[in-house]
Amino acid sequence: MKQINETKLFAKEDKLRLETEYRKSLKEKDFENYISSIKLPHDILMKYTSRIEECVKESNNCKNCKGLEFCKNEVKGFFLTNKQEKEKLVFYYKACKYKEKELKEKNNNIHLFDIPEAIANAKMKDIYTSDKNRKEVILWLQNFVKTYDIKNPSKGLYLHGNFGCGKTYLIVAALNELSKKDIKSAVVHFPEFLRDLKSSFEDDFKDKFNLIKKIPILLIDDIGAENVTPWSRDEVLGSILQFRMDSKLTTFFTSNLTIEELEIQLSMTRGSVDKLKARRLIERIKTLTYDIEMNAENLRK
Repeated sequence: MKQINETKLFAKEDKLRLETEYRKSLKEKDFENYISSIKLPHDILMKYTSRIEECVKESNNCKNCKGLEFCKNEVKGFFLTNKQEKEKLVFYYKACKYKEKELKEKNNNIHLFDIPEAIANAKMKDIYTSDKNRKEVILWLQNFVKTYDIKNPSKGLYLHGNFGCGKTYLIVAALNELSKKDIKSAVVHFPEFLRDLKSSFEDDFKDKFNLIKKIPILLIDDIGAENVTPWSRDEVLGSILQFRMDSKLTTFFTSNLTIEELEIQLSMTRGSVDKLKARRLIERIKTLTYDIEMNAENLRK
């Protein structure tokens, strides 16, 4: 009997403490305004006083915030909020407007295969413009982003030049810009992509292969650096290029080889030479792209 009475006493004291804290918080205008939109009685709300105070604090932080770098909240880029589920409140973190913008700019619409993170996050505003040898390509890509029409797709680029001059970065930056307009693209580092395909199971192989064939915009990165085999040249590259040429899908390439050097590279497989098949591939590439050379400063030094 004594134990039951003690339990009731503790419960009463706990309720009194919750009520005292709640009424104290109610004196704060921001707290009062915040709970005015919550359709729950005070005896339920007072159970959540400390959590609601956190919501008020983080909501106020967001009102005067000028960017993610100035975020004062517990979880950067998010604020604590709540939703009502029957007779209780459920608390969760929601992205602020700056975080939402950042998340939108992430590559939701761009599929990346074996591409370094530094390149995957490329942005047009971060492009290095001091080297005049990059100017032609930058202007071309800026115009491409501005005028691209998925209903009437344009040609891509066969962009070749010296090692480390930023060929891939420039094109990925343009694709990231287009991803904000909900335009889907894919970037494949071709030598690694071939190795990945080779080790894939049948269903996985088909999914990856069909994605690359049919995606609206494709960048085949570092073509010519792979070990050329009849399978990689004829069954993989040949099939991809034929489909994209027939479907008039925008396709980009980067390479350290000129298109003439690439033709020689593609003609040689394990000691044999097949100039005709290499020539057919090159003609498809020429149909799909404009050929631009960019020999610029090595940015990887």
